Amino acid sequence: MGSEEDLLKEIEVLKERLKERKKALPAHSIRPHQLLAIEKLEEQIEEKGRLLEEIRKLK
Repeated sequence: MGSEEDLLKEIEVLKERLKERKKALPAHSIRPHQLLAIEKLEEQIEEKGRLLEEIRKLK
């Protein structure tokens, strides 16, 4: 498990990737693999956020 600072950095990187993915989506036709990639990033962000909360509770 990483430190609080490491998790914060990872979350920011994942959020930036998510933002870039969403920006790159075509306005008219979204393919299933594009949605899956976005969902995976969102899940990773949530997971890191839960880990961060656990670390903060332990302090």
